[in-house]
Amino acid sequence: MALADGASPPERLMIRGLEAGATGKPDRQKALYGQLVQAYPRDERALTLLATFYFGQQDFAKAVELYRKAVAINPAFTSPYNLLGYAYRALENYGEAEKAFQKYIELIPGDPNPYDSYAELLMKTGRFDESIQSYEKALAIDGNFVSAYVGIANNQMFRGRGDEARKALARLAKVARNDGERRQAMAWTAESFIHEAAWDPAVAEIDKMIAVSDAAKDLAQKAGDYNFKANTLLEAGRPDDAAAAFAAQVEAAAASSSPDAVKETTRRNALFNQARVALAKHDLAAARLGAASYAKAVAAKQIPFEVRQSHELAGMIAMVEARPKLAVAELAQANQQDPRVLYLYAAALAGAGDPRAHAAARKAAEFNALSLNYGYVRARAKDLARS
Repeated sequence: MALADGASPPERLMIRGLEAGATGKPDRQKALYGQLVQAYPRDERALTLLATFYFGQQDFAKAVELYRKAVAINPAFTSPYNLLGYAYRALENYGEAEKAFQKYIELIPGDPNPYDSYAELLMKTGRFDESIQSYEKALAIDGNFVSAYVGIANNQMFRGRGDEARKALARLAKVARNDGERRQAMAWTAESFIHEAAWDPAVAEIDKMIAVSDAAKDLAQKAGDYNFKANTLLEAGRPDDAAAAFAAQVEAAAASSSPDAVKETTRRNALFNQARVALAKHDLAAARLGAASYAKAVAAKQIPFEVRQSHELAGMIAMVEARPKLAVAELAQANQQDPRVLYLYAAALAGAGDPRAHAAARKAAEFNALSLNYGYVRARAKDLARS
């Protein structure tokens, strides 16, 4: 807040809005950015800030409306075109998304990011060769552009070419300048094995990430590594080992230098993870108890991501209880940008005998976007789409 005290009125609103977002107060952030736009309705930066808030809340239609206003005021303002493209992509309006990304490229052709963003859209729509070409254009501009290597690898994963994916990630590892970039190569290498249900090499890669975090004495990163390991072990059918890894995540986060709010979030979301472990161990009573505790904790905070995750957990429990219609209702309120949720939703529709199940399963199977959750469910989603 010291920065805000010495800032101009619009800067103060921006700084306080950023602080509200960082401390998990979305309603306050929305109000502050709304005040900014009300005071400066013809300022493209103010409109972009509010649009990006709505983007983060997954209100993509509202985000599109505001981004379009921003670029109408200043067509040369590059920032909105990128997220405008992603917002259209989320709305499955791929034609408008392509126009936004192409305008982004036109405005800053010497920057790698527009080619990277456009490549993601091409990958999403199954145009894998074109996507790789666009990623290579990004790398021709900046050979250290990490996300382009990751994108090339994911294109290969989605084509069932795990070895080629790992070659792309080896290229990244070779040029990596720091632990963060090396960890990216390891994480996506693990994901390439997850797509093949090769659990042991996947876990081995994640253990390499943990070793890097240990060497750097970075407990916050280590907590994230253990979360990835736990989720992978859970999908591998090793719930006891997953529970131990989830516990290690909480322990590492508690001992880290992360803000108290982050540590509290980790403890709160441990309830979600414990309930999932209980479901995997067929302990429905424990899962229900964990879900109730998590729902209560989430209700007190009202953080949108956690609210959606609470619905996901309720939907999973309803499926085990053989209440598919309730599962459908709950999962429809979960994170529709998460392939795991898309698969669970399709499975719930199938259980309810709903004719929408096939299309939903195809959507999950053909998610074709960057997500460490995709490998966990892709094969099952494909099987469901074929059934």
